[in-house]
Order: sequence, then C-alpha cells, then structure tokens
Amino acid sequence: MQEPLKLDIIISFPDHGFHLRFDPWSQRLRLIEIFDIKRLQMRYATSLIGGSSTLATFVAVYALFGPTFPGVYDKERSVYMLFYPGLSFAFPIPAQYADCCQDREAELPLEFPDGTTPVTCRVSIYDGSADKKVGVGSLFDKAIAPSLPVGSLYIEEVHAKLGEELHFTVGSQHIPFGASPQDVWTELGRPCGIHQKQVDQMVIHSASDPRPRSTLCGDYFYNYYTRGLDILFDGQTHKIKKFIMHTNYPGHADFNSYIKCNFIILGSDFAGTSAEVHSYKNKITPNTKWEQVKEILGDCGRAAIQTQGSTSNPFGSTFVYGYQNIAFEVMKNGYISTVTMFQS
Repeated sequence: MQEPLKLDIIISFPDHGFHLRFDPWSQRLRLIEIFDIKRLQMRYATSLIGGSSTLATFVAVYALFGPTFPGVYDKERSVYMLFYPGLSFAFPIPAQYADCCQDREAELPLEFPDGTTPVTCRVSIYDGSADKKVGVGSLFDKAIAPSLPVGSLYIEEVHAKLGEELHFTVGSQHIPFGASPQDVWTELGRPCGIHQKQVDQMVIHSASDPRPRSTLCGDYFYNYYTRGLDILFDGQTHKIKKFIMHTNYPGHADFNSYIKCNFIILGSDFAGTSAEVHSYKNKITPNTKWEQVKEILGDCGRAAIQTQGSTSNPFGSTFVYGYQNIAFEVMKNGYISTVTMFQS
C-alpha cells in the first residue's frame, strides 16, 4: 500500500456480504458496510430482516424501524437513501420511477406504481452520535469513529526524548533508559508478553563491544502489544537498553500484532514542556515519511536490509537506517514501520 494514511483499512467478509472499514490514522472502526443483504440476516430488537428468507424491502424496513424524515435521492447512482440514527439503507430506483424521488419532501418510495417495493442493496452502520448522514456517493466518507472515553490509553501520545526516556501523556508515566523491570511494572502494569531474545543479529556489526559474546544473547523483551511497544532489558544488568515503537501499518510483517504507538520523537535539543511539543518543528511522528526524517536528522548513509523471506513475510524486505540513539525500519513506500531507541 503506497499511501496507507489516505485509504481505509478494510477487512472484507465476502461470504457474509459485509466489510469493516477502519480509519487509516486511528485504525479504529468507522463503518460497517453490508453490501449483500441476502448473505447476512440482521436482528433489530426481536425481529429479523435480510438474509435468504426475509427480503429487506422498503416496506419491511419502514415497518420495522418506524417513521423517519424523507431521505436523499442520488440521481447519479439511481439510489434512494433512507436514514435512521447510526443506520442507513440504500434502495435502487428503476429509471422509469426516478421522478418519484426527485423532490426531497415527496412521499417515501414505499411502493412503485406497479405495486412493487424497492429492496435494499446496501446498509451502512456507523456511530450516530455525530448526527451525520452516511450513505453512498458523497455521503460515504462522513462516517467517523466515535470519541474515545476520557482517560483512554488507545492512541495515547508518547513523547520520546532521544537518549533519555519515554513519557506517556495520559497517565504521566516516565520510563527512562536504565529503569528496572519493577519500575516498568509499576508504571505500565503487567506486560502482555515476555520473551527471551534468541540472538542479537547486530553482534556481527559490534566488534568493538568488550563484553564476552556469551552475555549478548540473554536479553529479554517486555511486550506491550496494546501500547505498540516493546522494551528490551539487558540480561545481565536487568536495565532497559532499548525501546521499540510500532506504527502498525498495513504491508508490514507485524501488522495487526500491535496497536499503533502514537509517538512523538523529540531531539536532544528540545527543552520545552509537554504543552510545547506540538510547536516543535523537528518532531517525528508515525505520519512522518522517510524523506522528511532525512530532512530533520540528515542523511545517514546506506541502509541495512531486513528480510524474512516470502514465506514468512509476503510484503517484502524493509530497510533499517541508523543514527545516534535511534534506528528506523522503513517500508518500501517510505513509511516508518518501527522505531528503535537506544543509548549510543
């Protein structure tokens, strides 16, 4: 995917006739789109509609959901849209009956002059609290994900100070380099997973490391999948040595293993407060493309290529670029997939 922030993330269930559409930035569900009503039977209160046995006709929909305001006729698509809070139905209108739907205040097209009634071709389910009408055509993109509750940790802003610490803005936790596992448990709670680092793949590039080679593979990770974060501890000192933050973009081997980490990377020259972070011009976020990173940090030379083979990763290789205190894993489309912070 060349531009993952411009298109919805879609999970499709063609055998069941519906899509789930997720906002590309927040990666939260914004719209359920039922495109084959015969494949999916819906329940409202104690009544059923749709599926192979119960046609979702205009008459049936209106009888089940009750009175509502006149809908909107999309002349270009020959579709009449009927709206309820958080729910809309689209009905195809034959060309010979289009005149019946031109006037918004006209009677609802419950029945055509020949006695037939239109059958739903599409149902949209969305958050109705914003009082927006969502349907087809120009109304399609109006569905937005509902507001998060106060204090939600989802897409929490994480301020990452190079060479120093992570600051979690919702709970005001500070996790510095050198913190212990006990410190991390106290601040962030129990990790989602813990696993031993099997091999340090960068050892071969660290000939100057004075430690015996036997000590370089005892490191272990705390995995906070719901925060998009891995924390690497030194196996000998049991102190934090790396933070790994994940953007969870489609097209990466780890997609959907982590929730997106909404980091803001701040250079060592940043001396402001949390309130001043957004005015800092050299910040790097999950939205920052690689060319912009180079403008901020300068060119770092050639990249190391990371690949797992087509069997493990059908999306192809990624490129790892290193700077002092930070490394970026970049996908072929120029978007950052992971950021690794360490102390040089």
